[in-house]
Amino acid sequence: MTGPVAPVLTRAQGRPARGRRSTVLIVLVVVVGSALAVWLGGGSGHDGPLDPRNPGPAGAEATARVLADRGVAVDVVRGQDALLDTEVDARTTVVVTDAGDLGTSTLRTLERHTRTAGTVVVVGDGTAVSTRFPAGRTVERSGALDADCTDRLVADLRVQADHDVGFAGGPGRCFAGLLLSPGARTHWLPAGGPLRNDRVLDGDNAALGLRLLGQQPRLVWYVADPADERADDAGALAPLLPDWLLPGLCLLGAAGVALLLWQGRRLGPLAREPLPVVVRAAETTESRGRLYRRARDRDHAARVLRAATRRRLAHRLALPAGAGPDAVSATVADTLGRPRDTVAALVEDQPVRTDTDLATLGRDLLRLEEEVHDR
Repeated sequence: MTGPVAPVLTRAQGRPARGRRSTVLIVLVVVVGSALAVWLGGGSGHDGPLDPRNPGPAGAEATARVLADRGVAVDVVRGQDALLDTEVDARTTVVVTDAGDLGTSTLRTLERHTRTAGTVVVVGDGTAVSTRFPAGRTVERSGALDADCTDRLVADLRVQADHDVGFAGGPGRCFAGLLLSPGARTHWLPAGGPLRNDRVLDGDNAALGLRLLGQQPRLVWYVADPADERADDAGALAPLLPDWLLPGLCLLGAAGVALLLWQGRRLGPLAREPLPVVVRAAETTESRGRLYRRARDRDHAARVLRAATRRRLAHRLALPAGAGPDAVSATVADTLGRPRDTVAALVEDQPVRTDTDLATLGRDLLRLEEEVHDR
């Protein structure tokens, strides 16, 4: 009577399972990375910092809506072309709330187009803006800050800062450098924190935003587009890179490191093993000799020996490179004082009958070269 035999899982049967697990893991990493990249790179296009249509914590929709409720006509323009198509006059305030997206060329275009504007407000910091409005060393501000300036527009306000960037010096400096007013119609807010949706109710932040942006009956809210920058603008490439690029690269790098560690542990450490034999330099020559001997091709071996000897003798006796066997044998005979027939029998091609004759020929050629070398 026989019973059922339990299946035995061998190492060969277990390898496909490990291969399938590896494939599943790699596919899972790719899917998660793609989903993360899409999630980070997605959005409605209005989710930028201080965007007037962004209801998120970093947006400025609350300030835009309050201004509209107070009777200010808010026009949102996106990109340089839309800005140039918008009429600007003395009853218009123009605000750009992400100055980091301004390049040298787009900032220059903004300045030209807003020469007739009643008020210009620049919010945020960037390479181009810092060059146009030099204000010295940057500092970080937190806590309640009084205006501490003579600007009647904001002199009675007290804003709440939270790690906002300000400047230690500069014209028209208010709120410890969080606001600079270099001219009667120009205001620069290096950090847009007081206008954010999640901080607009702190202190007098809302009042600061309303007073700066509501000075005229009409507000043109300019959302700069990094794609408008020219190739020669300072820092023109960085704003064009998608937001998900850096997290995606970090994720791929982490997955690669994890894969290396996983495979490295499975294969074990590298081992250094010396070669078991030493190959001598004469191995090729000896191998050819054994091949000739096995094939019993004495005439070919003799021709090789004589050709090599003639080449070395011609070089030693300063003969032309194309000197034939007759010229070489004649010159050698004259140099050594031997009969030409004897030298020609060694140097010129002639059949060899036995292995003994081939060995004798090799010794005689070697002795001939030594005699020429000694002269």
